[in-house]
Amino acid sequence: MPSYRDLLKTVKAEIEEAGPKGAQALVDDGALLVDVREHDEWQQGRIPGAIHVPRGNLESRIEQAAPDRSRPLVVYCAQGNRSAFAAKTLTELGYERPVSLEGGYTAWQRDGLPTELPRTLGPERLARYSRHLLIPEVGEEGQLRLLDSRILLIGAGGLGSPAALYLAAAGVGRLGIVDADVVDETNLQRQIAHSTDSLGEPKTDSARRRIEALNPDVDVVPFRERLTSDSVERILEPGWDVIVDGADNFPTRYLVNDASVWHDIPVVHGSIFRFEGQATVFKPGDGPCYRCLFPQPPPPDMAPSCAEGGVLGVLPGVIGSIQAAEALKLALGIGEPLVGRLLLYDALSGEFSEMKLRRDPDCPVCGDSPTITEYIDYVEFCAGVGH
Repeated sequence: MPSYRDLLKTVKAEIEEAGPKGAQALVDDGALLVDVREHDEWQQGRIPGAIHVPRGNLESRIEQAAPDRSRPLVVYCAQGNRSAFAAKTLTELGYERPVSLEGGYTAWQRDGLPTELPRTLGPERLARYSRHLLIPEVGEEGQLRLLDSRILLIGAGGLGSPAALYLAAAGVGRLGIVDADVVDETNLQRQIAHSTDSLGEPKTDSARRRIEALNPDVDVVPFRERLTSDSVERILEPGWDVIVDGADNFPTRYLVNDASVWHDIPVVHGSIFRFEGQATVFKPGDGPCYRCLFPQPPPPDMAPSCAEGGVLGVLPGVIGSIQAAEALKLALGIGEPLVGRLLLYDALSGEFSEMKLRRDPDCPVCGDSPTITEYIDYVEFCAGVGH
């Protein structure tokens, strides 16, 4: 039976190796660095730009981390042995040019090439977000990205409540909440961020207290006001990565849409009525915007609110959770967001369906020749911004 040394010698004869300077040249030409060491080694220092895929997880995680099999990979470990076996495995997985760093991270350091200490999660965060860390598409780097992300919620009501709580639990670092209303008894049937103790309290304050109790990592930025043409630029000024639209009135939806197009911020849209809900993502430059579907607001009698038509209490939880999932995908840069797709849910039949949405080249805001270039305050059709 061959020894470990025999196996290593055989593998090294079958793969391509490069010394530190050669590996640096490959990286400069576009090769992807893959660190296959263990987590504790990674925390002690890494090569800048490397992705971390421990050797024991290589087969299950590399396709997500490096989907382009034609791109050269420079694989490294501590001494160049584990990376040799990793390069062999990558060849068997169909990668065209995996290259093992000869001498590993030790040789790289010895030659004076750049290294860095990675930003890592502390013990408490490792425990809190442990289920995220097990997902290859998230991992520690993704969780750090979430902690750096900034998501603005329009409304702290039916849709905003579940979206806010799940985004906070996921570790989104900053959540802005825009809502001018106070909590009343009619909200408690569906707006789960609030409680009986919150009655009469501004929704922004109630939601903030609930979020901070759930996850102290989250910085909550409350805006106790309506979104108007006078306030929208100021509210957007801090800079937001994603907007989650939980508004239940058309004037707010149009302001959100126009601002998102002009500021290049994706919007996760949701709406509900009685037993039906829908969700989609409007991403500027990649698919339609809200005005592509509805260039102008409908007549008031065609736009009933939840107060007029009612809503099944659990329905905003379903749609708001979908909105949270879409916002997380956008923040992480993973998966296929609902861009150009309208997801429909019928609670009575328990069925989901999907409609294709297309950008309108004649859209007055995102079209080829826009005709709307300033904010418009449409007549308010229904009270509140939170279903």
